[in-house]
Amino acid sequence: MPQSHWKNDVEYVALVEDLIYHEELLHMETITHHHFTNRLEHSIRVSYKSYQLAKKWKLDARSTARAGLLHDFFHEDRVAVAQLNIGAHADAHPKIACENACRITEISSLERDIILKHMFLVSRCGLPRYKESFVVTYVDKYVAIREVVEPIKEIAGSRLRNLVSKLSPVNLNINI
Repeated sequence: MPQSHWKNDVEYVALVEDLIYHEELLHMETITHHHFTNRLEHSIRVSYKSYQLAKKWKLDARSTARAGLLHDFFHEDRVAVAQLNIGAHADAHPKIACENACRITEISSLERDIILKHMFLVSRCGLPRYKESFVVTYVDKYVAIREVVEPIKEIAGSRLRNLVSKLSPVNLNINI
């Protein structure tokens, strides 16, 4: 998936720089996410795209950017989350992410809603209360799908090209 140009967006960076370079957040770079990326890259993509949409639609771009960055702020894998006995992964990881976010920064009720309810389509967390929560939820799903589909498409294309290159040319000496 092509990298966004978030680093060149001075306004965006100003909103999230206290978080984006935080040691605990940077640790998410070591955690595989959606098979082909890492949790930090995923969170940045969700944050930046959500921020762009919030800004365009005159929503709270600051809260959207920050909560988008923190929506998957947890270090546990699926097995470890399951062992915590606080619900299915879709219910549990937003709670963990919210607790972690509260440990490193102050979060507003809007940011809390975004983080806790970003899985509302597949969890029992209830409906989001804010437009910004819906934005992050849908951007999260869009980004996740792209993070899986695009590499698979590249792998399949590469394998197909490799297979075709190994085929012998068919003898086309046909007498008419």
